[in-house]
Amino acid sequence: MQRTLDVISSIAATLARGAQGLRAGRIGRRPAEPIVLYEFESCPYCRKVREAITVLDLEADVRPCPKGGERFRPELIERGGKAQFPYLVDPNNGKEMYESDAIVRHLFAEYGDGPPPAVLLGSLPVVSGALASALRLGLGTHAEPSRAPEKPLELWSFEASPYCRIVREKLCTLELPYRLHSVGKGSPSRAAFVERSGKMQVPYLVDPNTGAALFESADIVAHLDQTYRH
Repeated sequence: MQRTLDVISSIAATLARGAQGLRAGRIGRRPAEPIVLYEFESCPYCRKVREAITVLDLEADVRPCPKGGERFRPELIERGGKAQFPYLVDPNNGKEMYESDAIVRHLFAEYGDGPPPAVLLGSLPVVSGALASALRLGLGTHAEPSRAPEKPLELWSFEASPYCRIVREKLCTLELPYRLHSVGKGSPSRAAFVERSGKMQVPYLVDPNTGAALFESADIVAHLDQTYRH
């Protein structure tokens, strides 16, 4: 029953945002290196940026910064001067910035083929994003005790997937860094993903520290808890 309620509430969160972050859009040039994003899953401002990442079919090195986290929050404060999220580091042009709208505009200017859609800018996405987080009862907000992996994990995902959200929440609360590979509907990255994994199903997690390669959000969450949670 708990699993069923978990999935239903995650679907409701997707609907609250109008299924933004479901598919890839018009993409431009590809970055030579993945962008770096300091964020936490339940933050509605961070959600806008993750939706843009799906639309632009980007890869990102995610450094989760849940409340009470001690792994990446201090690193961000040292780097940017304050604990404000999201925070983008773009190694392809030396840009670093706070503010979700500024980040979205930057990503579309650098890696899109046209301006960002209005649905990703302004206050309305924040309101609906906050509702989505409320429907998830704040999951992906607070840190849980964990041990750090030697190597970052890898996650194939797209923002609107309710099953991917469940995995991202766990990665966030355990402060586990990961390479996010976007494979939204219509993504040109899907063919390479299917060649690697054998089928088009997400979430898909690869843990280079244990050799695990897993589909199914429940199996992934169990693996993360068993391997990294104190």
